[in-house]
Amino acid sequence: MSHLSYVSTDLAGPAVGIYSQAVKYGDTVYLSGTLGLDASTGKLVEGGAGPEIKKALENIKHVLEASQSSFSSIVKTTVLLADIKDGPTVNEIYKQFFVPPYPARAMFQVAKLPLDAKVEIEVIAAVNK
Repeated sequence: MSHLSYVSTDLAGPAVGIYSQAVKYGDTVYLSGTLGLDASTGKLVEGGAGPEIKKALENIKHVLEASQSSFSSIVKTTVLLADIKDGPTVNEIYKQFFVPPYPARAMFQVAKLPLDAKVEIEVIAAVNK
């Protein structure tokens, strides 16, 4: 029977609430919503949506690696945006991290994100064997 294991890495931005960066169950890892936080300061990177999206994806990379997973093993992402008009920016930056075939994805605007962030990204990925 599978068991839960909790993943944390100092290479990614810290949790800004009461949650784990990721939880592994069996061959799947579930990443909590990830912001564009600088791991050394715990603050959002400056410059708006573009830099935040890039940093969030870099943080996701670190959490995936700590989970024995990778971008090529991502099954689905959920992208939460403070402004849906940043969707094209997400798409452009995604191309720096993902190659076809792309994982499933939902992207939508929300009323407010933690720390007044512009973007938050959740991930479900397979664990590499």
